[in-house]
Amino acid sequence: MAYNRLPSSGHNSPSSPPSSPLRSPRLRHSRSKGGRFSPAQPPRTVAQRLAGLLLSVLLRRQGIFLFAPLLYISGMLFYMGTVSFDVVPIINHRPAPGSVYRSPQLYAKLRPEMDADNSTSDAISTIWKRPKDYEWRACINKSTGGLPESNGYIYIEANGGLNQQRTSICNAVAVAGYLNATLLIPNFHYHSIWKDPSKFEDIYDEAYFISTLENDVRIVDKIPEYVMERFDHNLSNVYNFRIKAWSPIQYYKDTVLPKLLEEKFIRISPFANRLSFDAPPEVQRLRCLANYEALRFSNPILTIGEALVARMKERSANNSGKYVSVHLRFEEDMVAFSCCVFDGGAKEKKDMDAAREIGWKGKFTKPGRVIRPGAFRLNGKCPLTPLEVISFAL
Repeated sequence: MAYNRLPSSGHNSPSSPPSSPLRSPRLRHSRSKGGRFSPAQPPRTVAQRLAGLLLSVLLRRQGIFLFAPLLYISGMLFYMGTVSFDVVPIINHRPAPGSVYRSPQLYAKLRPEMDADNSTSDAISTIWKRPKDYEWRACINKSTGGLPESNGYIYIEANGGLNQQRTSICNAVAVAGYLNATLLIPNFHYHSIWKDPSKFEDIYDEAYFISTLENDVRIVDKIPEYVMERFDHNLSNVYNFRIKAWSPIQYYKDTVLPKLLEEKFIRISPFANRLSFDAPPEVQRLRCLANYEALRFSNPILTIGEALVARMKERSANNSGKYVSVHLRFEEDMVAFSCCVFDGGAKEKKDMDAAREIGWKGKFTKPGRVIRPGAFRLNGKCPLTPLEVISFAL
């Protein structure tokens, strides 16, 4: 007989099969195999509950990644709570040996030994004697032939001190000869620190300079009038090259020469250290010719120089050779440029910062530039003070 599978009420119809008896889960698990109830389990302690919780968390998927950071942070907080921060350790920074100016202390320590030194001075007393059968021989050959037609005129501005100016003159002679150009007598830059208005003729013998180089490089003391008319007689209208320091001679051939052929008159300013030392033999020959042959001091300077040399020879001979004349070169601009620190304290720093700003206008305060005076001293880049010079001399 068919029966209704979906009864309309909660009561069984006479035609429906009997329902299963309800069974409690507690009763199902609490009965033993023998059908009797098992004895009651003792309650778990707090430690057991924590251990069970920990085990369940670790066994769950990715639970370790959530639990480990929390455990680490709680451990660190617990540890920091037990540490006292009332006393902060002090770290004393000791400068590297040789990075600090300590010459006054060193001189005071060595002075007794200097005073007690009675060594012989025979080697010093013979310093002015010329070896027998010794003659200076010139190693520079001058040209004897004529010069081809000039490619144009070059005007350079020699900046810096006397050494830089002399180097600039020698480089200018080499560049002009290499480019077959005519060199205008170099002009000396009026430096904001030196404030020296001297011209070429005040330092060197201009006529001798021109005549010595006449077969190698054309040199003039004035630009022709027809050339200056093209520039309204104003040097500032002449094209000026801003050349990088230590540029190779090939750069002058590839870049400067085409402009020289086009304009017939160019400027190069500033010109100190604008030619690489690595140059062909012909360029080096012109450098040496200018430095050792053509550049002769003017008569007033030669007279003073000869008097100083004679005085040194005389006083050296009268004092068993114990006479030394030294150009200290410990001047404000050089000390400021070195960025070294001496023993002047805060006033020294203030004065040197001001000198650097006046002489070089932001060169040493550019963003990212780091000045390490201690490293400069360790590398031997600091100028000697008068005390250090006299200590070596003694």
